[in-house]
Amino acid sequence: MLTRIRNALMVKKSEVRIPFSTMKWNIARILKEQGYIEGFEKMKMEQSRETSPSPQIVFDQILVHLKYGQERRSAISRISQVSTPGRRMYVKKHMLPIVLSHHGIAIISTSQGLMTNKEAKKLGLGGEVVCEIY
Repeated sequence: MLTRIRNALMVKKSEVRIPFSTMKWNIARILKEQGYIEGFEKMKMEQSRETSPSPQIVFDQILVHLKYGQERRSAISRISQVSTPGRRMYVKKHMLPIVLSHHGIAIISTSQGLMTNKEAKKLGLGGEVVCEIY
């Protein structure tokens, strides 16, 4: 998801489609709440197969509307994945990351769901650092 958004921003696309998952939906929700994207919506995509007996395959996608400011400058300067399948990054509540001197956010997967590093600090929760955005 993060790579698709990053690539779409590099070529100044207005929207990007991402295969649906609950985690991606929650990341999009946080990006919208924090003002990094214009909006997002769930849509159904149909794909036809010539070799299959049932010609239509329906699956969900998230359509993310990217946000740009003056001179077509993106609201997201950098978006990077922190935890990877080969290297998970977990932090305790007192070790939550500070992104760009509190001008950016980190998305943390906690026991109470996905939230920003600022919300996790208020609630006194640690968890897995998913990504950093500024």
